[in-house]
Amino acid sequence: MIWSLLAAAVLLLHAAFIAFVVLGGLLVLRWPRLVWLHLPCAIWGSLIEFTGWLCPLTPLENALRARGGGSGYSGGFVQHYVTALLYPAGLTRTTQWLLGALVVAVNALVYARLLRRHAGA
Repeated sequence: MIWSLLAAAVLLLHAAFIAFVVLGGLLVLRWPRLVWLHLPCAIWGSLIEFTGWLCPLTPLENALRARGGGSGYSGGFVQHYVTALLYPAGLTRTTQWLLGALVVAVNALVYARLLRRHAGA
């Protein structure tokens, strides 16, 4: 039971991390000091998508699920949860590139606004 709860906690942490990667720049607009936390996270999230690497939280979640008697899943978090929701046909490298580009584009817009605001101050 505890292993399943820990796997669920990792799942929630992973989802929160992805939300922070994609939308955390909006928090930086409000609290500029968060840039030191958000920028490395956004770079990491983009690298995961552009390179096809597997985020370390995915094997951790799978190991905890297995330890709790459940089964893990193949592929990464985005492929299993996000892509299954948005793109039922499956994850392709093109889709990963598009997701990575989305992260970069959203954050580039936010940081451009932040820089303009900071330069005008």
